[in-house]
Amino acid sequence: MSAEATNPEAAPTDVTVRRRGRARIDLRRLGRAALLNATAGPAPRDRLPDAISHVAEAHRAHHPEADLTVLGRAYVLAESSHRGQFRKSGEPYITHPLAVTLILAELGAETTTLTASLLHDTVEDTEVTLDQVRREFGDEVAYLVDGVTKVEKIDYGAAAEPETFRKMLVATGSDVRVMSIKLADRLHNMRTLGVMRPEKQARIAKVTRDVLIPLAERLGVQALKTELEDLVFAILHPEEYGTTRALIADNPGADDALGAVAEQVTAVLREAGIGAEVLVRPRHFVSVHRARLKRGELRGCDFGRLLVLVAEDADCYAVLGELHTCFTPVISEFKDFIAAPKFNLYQSLHTAIAAPDGAVAEVLIRTHRMHKVAEAGVVALGNPHVGQESDTAGSQADDGERVDPTRPGWLSRLLDWQQSAPDPDTFWTSLRADLAEDDEITVFRADGSAPGTISLPAGASCVDAAYAQHGEAAHTCLGARVNGRLAPLSTVLGDGDTVQLLLAQDAVSGPSPEWLDHARTPAARIAITGWLRAHPESAAPPAPTDPRPQVSIPADRRSGAELHADLDGEQPAAVRPAGCCTPVPPDEITGFRVRGGSVTVHRARCSAVDAMRGLGREPVTVRWGDTPQGRVTLVAESFGRPGLLADLTEAIATFGAAVVSANVEPPSEQRVRHTYTLHLPDVTGLAALMRAMRDVPGVYDVSRAHPSRGAS
Repeated sequence: MSAEATNPEAAPTDVTVRRRGRARIDLRRLGRAALLNATAGPAPRDRLPDAISHVAEAHRAHHPEADLTVLGRAYVLAESSHRGQFRKSGEPYITHPLAVTLILAELGAETTTLTASLLHDTVEDTEVTLDQVRREFGDEVAYLVDGVTKVEKIDYGAAAEPETFRKMLVATGSDVRVMSIKLADRLHNMRTLGVMRPEKQARIAKVTRDVLIPLAERLGVQALKTELEDLVFAILHPEEYGTTRALIADNPGADDALGAVAEQVTAVLREAGIGAEVLVRPRHFVSVHRARLKRGELRGCDFGRLLVLVAEDADCYAVLGELHTCFTPVISEFKDFIAAPKFNLYQSLHTAIAAPDGAVAEVLIRTHRMHKVAEAGVVALGNPHVGQESDTAGSQADDGERVDPTRPGWLSRLLDWQQSAPDPDTFWTSLRADLAEDDEITVFRADGSAPGTISLPAGASCVDAAYAQHGEAAHTCLGARVNGRLAPLSTVLGDGDTVQLLLAQDAVSGPSPEWLDHARTPAARIAITGWLRAHPESAAPPAPTDPRPQVSIPADRRSGAELHADLDGEQPAAVRPAGCCTPVPPDEITGFRVRGGSVTVHRARCSAVDAMRGLGREPVTVRWGDTPQGRVTLVAESFGRPGLLADLTEAIATFGAAVVSANVEPPSEQRVRHTYTLHLPDVTGLAALMRAMRDVPGVYDVSRAHPSRGAS
């Protein structure tokens, strides 16, 4: 089934609705006009050639003050250079750049983009050179034309297509208008794909589905994305397309059902004094197909949505309040993309209401400005470099490359990881996987450094956040804190989470093969794979571990701090600190008699104190003596790495503390717990010792004996 035949006017897409019924330009008429221009000679200086007059009309609708002279000059160069070339469908080749330019003009593209669009195939398919374009139209136009020019197949062979996309994406990183032209170019090619062999149609449609449609979504160009989806749907899924088309044809009253609800909404808003335009917005084919899969049998209102356009942001919420007051809202359908815009600039309020007759209609509420951006995305933003001084640091990077100040975060990530994927196959596979992610989340950096946020695809883990923030330095990542709590690297992050990545200070640590199971972003996967290839010994299975539950160091029985007990003149056999909480000066303490006439001393908030009182034991008054030494139990929480035990004991020894006993529990999710009972020559240095232990790479917390072990 041809792409040209699968875009019927009987089922208008979002683009058609937005154009308010403007008929598509007849390519054969364009071709005849182009030929007449060529035979009649150049147009008079005071008017444009007839073949481009419709482009000028669409352009002036968005930019009334635009200078059209440059468009006329670009058309003359394009027509003369393509003269004698024909498309496979038989039309003069000039009809293609004209149609592409018309698509962009109707989306509101500015003059520079339209000029480059008219010339976008000249350098690739004619004798025109890039230097000639630069001399006649300037650096901006030359940059855009070069960005969409394919690499030579004779130089790249089978890698020509992925390398062409790599080139376009790198150019898009400096100016998003490059990809705008490419999307319009692909849309027109898809519209006229019917002259191709079925297998070539399918190949082009698959690349469009996997790469161009996700790029259109990410750049927010919904008007192009929806039509591309329908054209791909018709080619790759002809049976489902036919069923959907028949379903739409069998429900001609769908617009009437939505129109009735639209009239009720209009009356409610008029009575409330809210100036608004209420439009019926039919769903495109793919949207109807998805709705049918989700809901089963479709009713009249399911074939479209209501679009409410207002002047100000505040009016959007006023409309929402009136709709939820006067109709029954379907709360599960409410989404606020104004307060929290999508990563592709999209803003709107989404809701659904039930009319008195039971019909449920989805409603989109947005301002006229939001609607323009929702339809045209980055095209509506115009020239991203307008207002920048040419000699400022903001318009050029250190390497001389132009920098687009509106570059979205996902594009920056893509440009970063593509540098680590020199192999075309790796790049092509990673690009499709990256673009397959449908949504994006934002997480906040706990360290407060700029930028304060990290943008990641939905489903990303702490591994992805580590490589997004630290690059290859993330190889030494030991763990993370998510929202203030310790979390393994496999933790899947949610939108709005706060993340603190914990890195080792040595270069010995590296990623394990298991990290690949948790990495969603190409940047993380490419970096981990590269490190593992460079360190093959790290990918080998670990040696069998000792089944013993813990490692013990023999105890040193030296005495602790001096303690005294008041027993009404009775001399106790011994007064010693309890092993459960190991109190040290100046801890608040209490004591209890035990068998043998001794007194054990606990920290006042030790859980053992409550237990002793519960058994009816009477506390004994105890106090510290003048001796500064003491014994304490510390628990060090850390991530496992080679040499950690040695580094901790060295830190302890530096403070003159002696290890009385030490237990090292088996690792769990790369985390290790060390428990040390230490004899301190001066207990006033305890806080400094704990800080020194926390500074050991891999250690994220050091505390006194935990309450679950009987301490406070």
